[in-house]
Amino acid sequence: MPKPELPEALIAARQGLSPAERAMRAKLAANTRWAKTEDRTASTEPGRRAAEARFEREVDPEGKLPPSERAKRAANLRKAHMQRMALKSAQVRRARRGAA
Repeated sequence: MPKPELPEALIAARQGLSPAERAMRAKLAANTRWAKTEDRTASTEPGRRAAEARFEREVDPEGKLPPSERAKRAANLRKAHMQRMALKSAQVRRARRGAA
């Protein structure tokens, strides 16, 4: 899948910033958003629903499984996804320690 094109404003905003400065700016924006958010659970609910729906579509693209079985398989797929990310994270951390 090709990377989406970045809007000109975003490209312009990134110019001249180091990766560390971009990370700082992103953290600043995130902390500002969460400081102004009353109900964090409600704010993140659409994303959680979308992720769960994606896992369910992956395990049952034709929608033929009973809902309980689809939910079980989706839960296993979600766990596998999280484990895959944890493994990659550990590998990157190990590589960084070796490069230091």
